Amino acid sequence: MKKIVAALAPTALAAGLLTVPMAGVPSANEALPQWPEVGSARVVPLQETGAPSERLNLIVICDGYTADQMDRCEEDVDRNQAIQWGVEPFRTYRDYINVYLLQIVSQDSGVRRDPEEDASDQVKDGKNTPLRLWYSDGLTNPLARGITYGPALAGATGSCPGHPNPAYPLAPGILGDPRCSGNQQRQMYLNSYVAPVLGLAPGVFTGQGPQNVQTLAISNTFTYGGIGGRDATASGGSPQSPLISLHELGHSLGTLADEYPYSNRPTPGPPHGNNEPSSFHHTRQTSEQMVANQHKWWRWLGEESLSGGPIRGADPDGYESGTYNGSNVWRPSSHSMMRWIGFYFDQVGLEHMVARITGQRDKGQMSLLSTPAGTVARDGVLWLQTPHPRFHDLQVTWRSGGPAGPVLATGTRHLDLGALGLEPGTTVHVEVRDPVGPDGIDWVRNPSTATSATNSGYNGARFVQTRSWTVGSDPAAADTVAPEITGSSPTVRPVAGDEVVYVETSHAADRVFGVAWTLNGAAVPSSGDGRVLDLGSLDLPAGTHELTATVTDPAAPGASDTVTWTVDNAMPTAPRTLSEPLATMTSDDGHGIYFDGWDMLLTPQDDRTGWDGEPYVVGELRLNGDGWFNYFGFPEKPMPVSPFEFRHSGQDVKALTYGNLGTGGLSKATFEQSYGPDDPNGPFVPGYGTHTVEHRAVDPAGNIGAAESYTATVVPGAELECTQTITGPRAGSLLVTSGVTCLDGATVAGTVTVRNGASLVVKDSTVAGSLLADGAGEIQVLGSTLAGQVRIGDTVEGVTAVGSSFRGSVALTGNGRVPGNASEERYTQYGEAYGPILAGNSFAGRLTCSGSSAPVRDFGADNEIRGTATGECSGL
Repeated sequence: MKKIVAALAPTALAAGLLTVPMAGVPSANEALPQWPEVGSARVVPLQETGAPSERLNLIVICDGYTADQMDRCEEDVDRNQAIQWGVEPFRTYRDYINVYLLQIVSQDSGVRRDPEEDASDQVKDGKNTPLRLWYSDGLTNPLARGITYGPALAGATGSCPGHPNPAYPLAPGILGDPRCSGNQQRQMYLNSYVAPVLGLAPGVFTGQGPQNVQTLAISNTFTYGGIGGRDATASGGSPQSPLISLHELGHSLGTLADEYPYSNRPTPGPPHGNNEPSSFHHTRQTSEQMVANQHKWWRWLGEESLSGGPIRGADPDGYESGTYNGSNVWRPSSHSMMRWIGFYFDQVGLEHMVARITGQRDKGQMSLLSTPAGTVARDGVLWLQTPHPRFHDLQVTWRSGGPAGPVLATGTRHLDLGALGLEPGTTVHVEVRDPVGPDGIDWVRNPSTATSATNSGYNGARFVQTRSWTVGSDPAAADTVAPEITGSSPTVRPVAGDEVVYVETSHAADRVFGVAWTLNGAAVPSSGDGRVLDLGSLDLPAGTHELTATVTDPAAPGASDTVTWTVDNAMPTAPRTLSEPLATMTSDDGHGIYFDGWDMLLTPQDDRTGWDGEPYVVGELRLNGDGWFNYFGFPEKPMPVSPFEFRHSGQDVKALTYGNLGTGGLSKATFEQSYGPDDPNGPFVPGYGTHTVEHRAVDPAGNIGAAESYTATVVPGAELECTQTITGPRAGSLLVTSGVTCLDGATVAGTVTVRNGASLVVKDSTVAGSLLADGAGEIQVLGSTLAGQVRIGDTVEGVTAVGSSFRGSVALTGNGRVPGNASEERYTQYGEAYGPILAGNSFAGRLTCSGSSAPVRDFGADNEIRGTATGECSGL
């Protein structure tokens, strides 16, 4: 039995695998119990799924991590990769990518010019890290976020040794030469360490390097930041770091442009010119014009976006702003990943990302290895070796006579010509197609045969490959090759419960080796020539299973080879903990009611049977059905324990707004929160009302757990500051004549009377008698029980009753409402005017409302009315 080494678990990072020999550095595969000197490095394969020449190769580099911080490097990279593999198209096309970690020992910890670091400018700018990563304007701009490869260290004189034609491998002393810039250092490390691992010639990494290599440098900082390109960067410790990486890969792989409404974050960008933008996912054409011109994303118009909201053009209800312009340009969706990190790619972006991955970026060709072209034996065996998406199989169709000839076989990667009896001279043609088009998984709607970065169709070479052979007259020679499994779905990590698992085998010229599959010891059927098994078709019970594939030789009984996987069909979960509400609805104690907003802590978890260590489990949330969003805690808060904070108008963090319940989605540019009706996508309306939040987890195998959900309501107002607080039992009646009296966990036996100008808060309390208020300042009844009659009239600042039980009659007469802050004023102006707030209560007696300054509102939290409701409350 063997394991096909196609990936390494996070705990394997410490093994020192694939260390390339250099002066003062241990040889390959030698364990490194302690890191050697500053500047030394090693390459660790996190995932190898095929020959580097047939794959995209992602090189993740840790910069600014000292020898005793390498555990932190590994944790940052594990989180980064876990989130990447949970997002499409990386989740499905994970096995199209090799990933290598390049760890370099840094002299100093951190990143140069970190705007958040509490240190002098001289200290911040003097840091010596291997790649010289820095925030170029970090000394002057507190909002600096662009991490780039910086220049040589300050004070260094002369040029970097060996440039522009360096000698490789690196000579001792060059690793930390202060005269070398970050770009020069990167090239030296890649050429000396990575090129030998990938089988590339020394010196190949100059400029942007090979087209099928993408680098991602992770800087050792908590400060948000990163930049795109083939040599992308991201901050390693930021809660949003993996999302920055995905966004930057959208630039690098997908040729996607930013959809920001600004260049300088605190202020809107200028209007776009009246010309049509060159970006393929920005336009000034209406949906009608795009359809008429068959231009840009016309095939996707009207579809519900993967990142929330329908896809539109430059329509009145379209999504204005993008390409750093604040207006006069439109993007396909409200908030795709290229607009606000945390959301998914929308369909327009996903279409291009898929094409770039399957086509090995600029190569424009889906990988396909096969029997060499030419004349083949009349009774020989033709073979194919294809890439393998994880959750669907490629379509393989064999024909005689050419691409339009009769079908010989489908779904098999081997064709035994001896069983077909084809005449010599017959052409055998095979088509291998990734069914990404509208009739398949519907990720690519462009039908063209083109392979460019912006016009890659599902009929092009990025998704379709063909091969042809001519049947000869000679028979196949006897082949003594032994049956062997030469490749497979990775075995060093569990496979998902609905994954399409595969094996590659050695190839005999005169016969097809058989492959048999067993699950938990019992035989299971496979399709085609047995090289793939669709676990999703088996309807597996929840839990962990053992899957085995065995290849045998029909000509040599007893000759075999075996590979085994753990199948992870235990779905992950993301249990929630919510902040304490003001009250819950009387009809639903799971529906909380809040002033301002609430916090949600998710603790994503998974059964890690079959896993080494505790790999990162991804959490996701979705607000009001508006696109799944990565749960990363909250910006500028420590990981992994910080809750996500929902607020009616979000919270400003360095000129960006997060956790927004109002119009426009969870994330916004802060200046958009002040937009009026004449501004792009305006006006902004605060998110008072009822909201539904779904949450789920994605485990390291790629299983997506079932979503759970809850509902919460946010109402205008704030708890009053008490001048007198009463708790516990209170005999007799209570008279409130001034200030703010709070009943908190109290029980009042008699009547509560509130005089002119005084205010009352009844929270988690019981009033056995009546509540009478005339001309009060403000009345709040929160999660309480009032047994007697309630008469509240002429209140000045407002009446709010939430989650409370009223057993007697209730009369509200002539009550006003004074907005307590700018958000409430904005809601009244652009949302709905409101007077008394009655949300989530139960009324057993008669409910009468009249003379209010504005309509009585429940903000989506229905009241239980068992008696009669009249006047302004008749519609509740």
